[in-house]
Amino acid sequence: MPEQFWRLIITPPLDGAMNMSIDHAILEAVAAGEALPTLRLYAWQPACLSLGYAQSFADVEPERLLAFGWDVVRRMTGGRAILHADELTYSVALPSGHALVAGDVVSSYRRLSQALLAGLRILGVTPQADRQASGPGHSGPVCFEVPSHYEITFRGKKLIGSAQVRKFGGVLQHGAIPLGGDITRIVDALAFPDEAQREQERARLRQRAVTLSDALGRTVGWEEAAAIVTRGFQNTFSVIFENAELSADELARADELYNGQYAADGWTRRR
Repeated sequence: MPEQFWRLIITPPLDGAMNMSIDHAILEAVAAGEALPTLRLYAWQPACLSLGYAQSFADVEPERLLAFGWDVVRRMTGGRAILHADELTYSVALPSGHALVAGDVVSSYRRLSQALLAGLRILGVTPQADRQASGPGHSGPVCFEVPSHYEITFRGKKLIGSAQVRKFGGVLQHGAIPLGGDITRIVDALAFPDEAQREQERARLRQRAVTLSDALGRTVGWEEAAAIVTRGFQNTFSVIFENAELSADELARADELYNGQYAADGWTRRR
């Protein structure tokens, strides 16, 4: 591919509503031609449960969330719940006419996954892009329980969970790369009929998902993971990154979205 100039934005850990507001504001700016294609890398503070756009808040046990000190937010993208803790999150915003997002959603997942795969191979992980739409015989509230189209797995276990939205004349794809910790913690924040079913879900998730540190057999820190994701995009798509910060307009729009949408109970707690 010919060389392309993109922005690389690295933001400090933020709460869930602000992280989603920033992704939304970036998508609008890129779609309007006011900003270059953008790769953003970020983290979450405090840990946050994010729900897919159409997921019912009935999947959540708010009292348990509060007890653990975890946040909750609803994404503009689809899919199921993710607990964002001990992870690197990436987001890619492109105008809808960009070659990387030509065709349907699955085709663009497949293309963008190549950069993530390339970065993981730099680390020494041998992942693959899973072509299955879902796992057999079970559909639960947890994103990492089953792989979706062209999501990235390691030895049959989901390693990177991603979601995409096409809106405003642009495309946003963001995804979670769990670096370490207990990947089954998410079940502590979700609603189950009884504790036996909660533990069954925990066991199922342990069999079907993996962290990057477990896949590699050593600890992988946030900075190291950020560097390999950046290199993956550079090497795969001939991207030249411009280290950048959010524009004043993007910051103002993110604040507006935070107060008017992503921090509002009417958005987050839909059933």
